[in-house]
Amino acid sequence: MSSAVDLLRREIRELKPYKAADYVGGLIRLNANETPWRPPGDDSRDGLNRYPEPRPAELTQRLTDFYGVTQGQLLVTRGSSEAIDVLIRSFCRAGQDSIVICPPTFGMYEVYARIQGADVQQVPLDRPAGYSLPVETILRESLPTTKLVFVCSPNNPTGNRIPDTDVDRLCAGISGRGVVVLDAAYQEFAETDPLRELLARHDNLVVLRTLSKALSLAGVRCGVLIGRNELVDLLGRVLPPYFFPTTSQDAVLRSLVPEARQELANRRARIITERERLMAELPGIPGIQRVWPSAANFILIESADAPALVARARSARILLRDFSWDPLLPGCVRITVGSPDENDQLLEALRT
Repeated sequence: MSSAVDLLRREIRELKPYKAADYVGGLIRLNANETPWRPPGDDSRDGLNRYPEPRPAELTQRLTDFYGVTQGQLLVTRGSSEAIDVLIRSFCRAGQDSIVICPPTFGMYEVYARIQGADVQQVPLDRPAGYSLPVETILRESLPTTKLVFVCSPNNPTGNRIPDTDVDRLCAGISGRGVVVLDAAYQEFAETDPLRELLARHDNLVVLRTLSKALSLAGVRCGVLIGRNELVDLLGRVLPPYFFPTTSQDAVLRSLVPEARQELANRRARIITERERLMAELPGIPGIQRVWPSAANFILIESADAPALVARARSARILLRDFSWDPLLPGCVRITVGSPDENDQLLEALRT
């Protein structure tokens, strides 16, 4: 039976990584064609006149510890979106291979597949069953050319978490012929984190995480791809050298010190509390017909007139995301959970 590595494009398996200039701290660097002086106003740790490390070693180690995985299992990327792009380019041959997505879900899976020239099979989530994952349908309808199956949990934009048992069944069902990509961008807002247990059970599973949500670093663009060591090593060869900016590394490292982590954990707890408050109060607002369960930092609601509801919020200088154009999300609007004051303003705007 083939491993996940065997499913990679041959060109990727045989790719010789680019050899960057040596990076050794404390030595005079006359080997990378850099300028010797910092730019005016530069207060970064290592200087913006210098290239960052070809691969951010300290950052990788700190994130490995943060996510509780072993050395070699984690690849830093510029947001989890870049990880999606790397996976599709690495596994899918243009005009030959395909991916499976389960709409309604994150739209960039399809965008990156189209750019690569990969086919996109759509197996919609089961709306009557709470937008559940149709595992048996995916297994039945996937093709011999299906290399990747994308599962978002908690799912964007519906907010529901996919049970671990469904992920297990899917990984086992396509073992040897496909890889499951579990996009866990919103996992920190759910009750449990199954990452390590799932990875230990399946060699054809890749997990994506992002620092944009729970770590308040959306402007930094930092994500991680986590999987088996050999696969992660080969995928890392697709990334260019010096790809992760110095300023972004500095910002992430500041957020990973113990006192910052405690403050961020407190904020996550407040968001969860506010999410539950909104879910309790939104059903009482005229025009809101349904509030879907959420394990994320957002809530999906259904409205009798979604555009009017969004317009009412905008008139109070609040932006919401209208998904009512999507046949799989009739009348639906996605609401990000804000601060207590912002949520109070939203509730007041929707009640008027």
